[in-house]
Amino acid sequence: QVAIKKMMIQEDMCKELAVNEIAVMRDNRNPNIVTYLDSYLVGAEVWLAMEFMDGGTLCDVLRAVYLEEGQIGAVCRE
Repeated sequence: QVAIKKMMIQEDMCKELAVNEIAVMRDNRNPNIVTYLDSYLVGAEVWLAMEFMDGGTLCDVLRAVYLEEGQIGAVCRE
């Protein structure tokens, strides 16, 4: 199983952000970060293939869970 992140690249700034995100994910491997597998240009979108992580996106998790300041610090430290 993989996760596919679809990014629209209509504007120049979006193209630059997509390229930067791909470069960072490709060049920085860490067991605490989702693994980048590959990327594809599909029409006006860039599709990023990544390791599948159960539970939804990080934003979804952070919206559903309230963290105390100390817990946030521990997550950031890790």
